[in-house]
Amino acid sequence: MGKDSDSFVRAIARGFSVIEALGRPPGRHTLAETAEAAGLNRATARRILATLVGLKYCAIDGRYFMLRPRALGLGLSYLNALPYWAYAQRALEDLRNELGESCAMAVLDEDDIVYVSRLPARRILTAHLGLGSRLPAHLVSLGRVLLAALPAERRAAYLAGATFKPVTPRTVTDPRRLGDVLARVESDGYAWVDGELDPAICGIAVPLRDPPGSVVAALSVNTISGTISEAGARKKFLLPLKKTAQEIRSQMMTVVL
Repeated sequence: MGKDSDSFVRAIARGFSVIEALGRPPGRHTLAETAEAAGLNRATARRILATLVGLKYCAIDGRYFMLRPRALGLGLSYLNALPYWAYAQRALEDLRNELGESCAMAVLDEDDIVYVSRLPARRILTAHLGLGSRLPAHLVSLGRVLLAALPAERRAAYLAGATFKPVTPRTVTDPRRLGDVLARVESDGYAWVDGELDPAICGIAVPLRDPPGSVVAALSVNTISGTISEAGARKKFLLPLKKTAQEIRSQMMTVVL
């Protein structure tokens, strides 16, 4: 549904833009800052902020506005609607404890992945990525698994339209080469990425399928680049990853039944 559709409610869209603006660091913003970040004029932003304050999604402290804990429920509504999320959390904890490495689960949203679970290992110093964090899908193993699962037409449209900016010297930015990589991921059933987002981090990921067989998420194990090769990661991590994915899928089947 496009923004020009008669069914598109602009007031709701503007409200969410204000919520997203308030969620940016440092977490407290003036009216002017909120309006600029949300792309709104001050009068409109002021009315939306007053509404959010009245609904207790937002608090005001002098000149500053900030989200209240109630806003967290908006994101949790998505997670609670996933029939596998709670069990997946426990399954990933078990996997992290078994392997001693960081584990994560993500879903695809347009050209990005969104983390719906992330359990870091203490020995790895990672970027500030947590629940709800977004990354360009082509940069990480989770994203490549999800991109490889797209229907052929959607994958081709993604490769033709997305912008692949280099983040490290290893980042794959050529659409044709990335297309070949995704074809291999689809064939192999896993993705391996080493140093394309962060020179110090490598990771391997597998798809998570729902009961009918569609890929709905991806699971990954990440470790320090240089400590293991793709062959080593495949030997050490691939079977436990696939086992965890199957356990989560089996749990989804019991929920459906």
